[in-house]
Amino acid sequence: MSPSPDSSARRSFLSRLAAGTAAFGAALAAGSTPLQAMTGREEFKPTRHPQDDWFDQIPGKHRMFFDTITPNGAAEGLTFANNYAVANKAGYGLEGADLAIVICYRHWATPFAFNDAVWAKYGAAWGKATNFNDPATNAPPVRNVWNAKGLPGRQPNRGLTVEMAVARGWHFAVCDLAARAFAGLAARPGGPTTDEIYAELKQSTLGNAHFTAAGIVAVDRAQERGYSYSYIG
Repeated sequence: MSPSPDSSARRSFLSRLAAGTAAFGAALAAGSTPLQAMTGREEFKPTRHPQDDWFDQIPGKHRMFFDTITPNGAAEGLTFANNYAVANKAGYGLEGADLAIVICYRHWATPFAFNDAVWAKYGAAWGKATNFNDPATNAPPVRNVWNAKGLPGRQPNRGLTVEMAVARGWHFAVCDLAARAFAGLAARPGGPTTDEIYAELKQSTLGNAHFTAAGIVAVDRAQERGYSYSYIG
């Protein structure tokens, strides 16, 4: 009695399945990734550049990148990073050294990586450009307000300053493109040139700030180095 067409089809399918499974197993045994084994294509691996090696030099069992682009976002980045650290301590018993934390200051958040000396010179121009006033005086800022203690009322940084964050081992990524743009905003006829102010800004960062080619590049490179991403605003 000859087998039914359905039986023949089932045997053919099972034979192909067994052959495919064997080939898949052989590919994995040879060192291929599951994607390579299934598709025959190489898995994407981003190119590593020495400019980004500092991401790997921050110790930690977990990695987190907080992305800020506005004046208030620069302060809120400190708050969210603090929440992240507090929750990891309370929920997992992890200490500060167990967490690699990077806060990115780019776009309108960029100048909050700089010290009071340059804010005293250029803060009025920066405040006008970003529509931002010192919350203590309601006047154009002449200091880095998110690095100041004792601000009135409930502030986005909850009293945590940039220098306090650095002391905790957190790192800052700073947008080089935006730094040059802010140098241009501060330049005035008869005063320092954009290039001169830019060079001054490069020497006036707080703590462990790392200049990156652009903030958006840091967003990409951090994730390629295994950092989770949180957009703050």
